[in-house]
Amino acid sequence: MGLLSREAIEQMGFASVGNDVQISDRASFYGCARVALGSKVRIDDFCVLSAGAGGICVGDYVHIAVYSSLIGAGAITLSDFCNISSRVSIYSSNDDYSGAALTNPTVPSQYTGATHADVFLGRHVIVGSGSVILPGVTLEDGVAVGALSLVKSTCKAFGIYAGQPVVRISERKRDLLELEHRFMADQAHPT
Repeated sequence: MGLLSREAIEQMGFASVGNDVQISDRASFYGCARVALGSKVRIDDFCVLSAGAGGICVGDYVHIAVYSSLIGAGAITLSDFCNISSRVSIYSSNDDYSGAALTNPTVPSQYTGATHADVFLGRHVIVGSGSVILPGVTLEDGVAVGALSLVKSTCKAFGIYAGQPVVRISERKRDLLELEHRFMADQAHPT
């Protein structure tokens, strides 16, 4: 994977960029002025981040794997330590599929019934490959979403969810909170 230089990243016009950000030279960005990237972020090949009015906020230690997309007019937030597996789609906008309105962004908004709602992923959320997250969803801290899942409603903290639509199938261990604490201590005082 070819990575953009720090200079190239800064020239893109992001709202903010933390330290040690790795962005593939094959990723695409729209509305960079509404995209904030934390530190230790990695965005892989063929990802698309298209920030509408609500913007996209990516925390620290976040990975967005190949072919993933974050798209829409509502705000999209990925909190610290989120992991977005390959081919995940996160939408903060949705067309009206009923036939009561026209669809797609080439049509003026007065003729469409598109809705917009913020999407929030808490700390330590992991989303499995091929999953789709729809507008208005909150994944609370520690949620794990299995591969090929459809998420259309809020998922409660430290649950493991899977399915179309997702259901809570198990509890996720909280050991990672202690590991985070030790990791952050090591980062503050490297040997």
